[in-house]
Order: sequence, then structure tokens, then C-alpha cells
Amino acid sequence: MKNCHKIYHSKFLYIFFISLSLNIFFFSTDKSEAKSFEIHDIDITRPFEINFNKNEVIDEGFRKAYIQLLSIILNSSDQKKISQIKLNEVKGMIESFTIKEEKFIDDVYYVNLGVSFNKKKVFSYLEKRNIFPSIPERKGFLFIPIIIDENKKDLLIFYNNKIYEEWNKNQNKLDLIKYILPTEDLEDLDLIKSKYEFIEKYDFKEITDKYDLEDSIITLIFKNDKGARVLSRITVDGIITLKNQSFSSVNINNKEDLDDVINNLKVIYEDHWKNYNQINTSIKLTLNVKVNNNDNIKTTNFEKVLNETDLVYEFFISKFDTNFTYYQIIFNGTPNIFLKKMSDKNYNFDTQNQTWILQ
Repeated sequence: MKNCHKIYHSKFLYIFFISLSLNIFFFSTDKSEAKSFEIHDIDITRPFEINFNKNEVIDEGFRKAYIQLLSIILNSSDQKKISQIKLNEVKGMIESFTIKEEKFIDDVYYVNLGVSFNKKKVFSYLEKRNIFPSIPERKGFLFIPIIIDENKKDLLIFYNNKIYEEWNKNQNKLDLIKYILPTEDLEDLDLIKSKYEFIEKYDFKEITDKYDLEDSIITLIFKNDKGARVLSRITVDGIITLKNQSFSSVNINNKEDLDDVINNLKVIYEDHWKNYNQINTSIKLTLNVKVNNNDNIKTTNFEKVLNETDLVYEFFISKFDTNFTYYQIIFNGTPNIFLKKMSDKNYNFDTQNQTWILQ
């Protein structure tokens, strides 16, 4: 009797997954526009029971993808403002989704989703709530954490520095900043120790110049019996920002307190980077550009670059003649920012007239 039940159960599962696969084949799609936010590897598990509903599993995946999207493009304070949202609003911003993998093990259903969000719809949703997103650009920062023991009047840089040892152990895949820790250099140690008396004013240029990185975060952790004060010197594109934080009644030699300090600092640094890359979607500058028709490859590549540029809200061909194709570009920024971004991609323009010419 038990064997008959197992055979029946296996046949039921086989029929279920065949129908599930067919349903998914017609319901999901891999196609998505270039100007979209792609969220990958959304894992959902659900017990396989009598009332199992595939649509509910997919809906849970959509919500998780939305939360992940917010964590990538919004700073921590703005994330909290719109974390609660109706499911139909989330679905309204989805361009497409794909089921990457699905399996059934021990009466548990596993699925891995990829979700593509339409950027224009996301930007519109945020703008209505007076929230501006950031370009989700990943960046490597040289990170130098220094513990200053105010009781012993000593510096900890590499050895016995818990911040240095633990910082990169628990990495969040959604974080945009990659932290590059300095190598254990005795010369650097001696140099920094010699600056103890004016460590807060020291620019660390002698050390940062050794690394092929434009941006850096120098973190000074002043610890004493009452807690810790943290001074962060953040350098982005040559612009230096100082941030102060206080952590009362913490002991960074305690694992729980140490993790709390590290997590709080990482949020602060992520927020700073996101604010630096914030897009003012309320600015919609119209740019007119014409491209010579003699080079079709150049035209195609230009359109590809426009598609891949986050600040380009949209673009379209307004007209064309025997010599030129005319584009109208809606840009979330100033003309100088547009020219800089295009120059970085090796596209330059003759801007003498109202309609610019791609050179």
C-alpha cells in the first residue's frame, strides 16, 4: 500500500512539474530592454503541501527583488520610506522575469528567479514620492582602519586590529563598495605611528599614493573606557569628506559590539557613495544631436552607449535626411555632465550650434 502511495505521489509530482514548466514557459520571458534594473539570484523555498500555489511563490520573489533593488539604488533612510508597497505596484514596474532554476527536494520546492525592473517606471514611482535614486555603480576603495588606543596612547594598524581582521569576512553581495585593505607594511606602520600626535590632520598621501586607486576611506577609531569615536576621511574623485560617529558603551574586542560597529560604518559609507551618485530625475534636459549617416557602425554603437548610460532617461530619432540622423535625448543632468560621460566613452561633439554634431 505504501509503495502504491509513493508511485501515485511521484506521478503527481511529475505531472505537477510538467505543467509548471509549461506554465512558466508561457508566462515568463528573457527579453528585457537595455535600460532596466536587473536583479539576479532571488531564492525562494516553500513546503510542497496540498494548498501549494506557484503564483504566491513568484509573488514572494517579486517582493524580495524589489527590496534588493531599493538596497542598491537608495540610501538607507530612503529605503525605509517605501519598503512597504502593494504587490500590484511592484508588478507594475517589472519588465520581465526569468526562472533560472527550480527543484523539488524532500517535499520542499526551490526556485531561483531573475527579475528585470523598468527604469523609467521605477524612476517615476520614486519621483512621485520625492525620492531620487543613485546610479548603482560598484567601486573599489582603499580602506585603512586604524585603532587609536587613547588609554595606552598607541596605534593598531595591522596586528591585533580587529577591524582590519574582520572587515571583509562578512560581505554583502548587494554592497556597491569593494574594500581593498592595505598590505602589512612595516614602513607604513612606523610612518603612521610617527604621526600619532596629529593623526586627525594627517592626509595619508604617502600611503595612498602606493596603491593604484583613486578613492579611499581612512577610518580612525578612537577607543577608550567609555566607548569609541570614529572619524572617517572619505576621498572620492579628489573630494574629501569627514564624518564623525560615536559608539557609546561598546567594546570592539567583543565580537557582537565589533560586528555592530562594522555594519554601521558600512551603511554610512554605502550611503555616502550612493548620495554622491544620486540622480535628480526631476531634471529632464532635452538635447538635440545629429549623427552622420556615412558610418552605420558608429550610429549603432552610439545608440548602445546611450542605452547603457544611466542618466539618459530616453532617446529617439526625431528625423533623418540623406546626410544625418537626428536624435532627441532626454537627460537627467546638465549638458556638461552629458559631455563628460560621452567623452569617457570616446564620443565627442561639436556644440557650436543648437543641434550638436557627433564627431
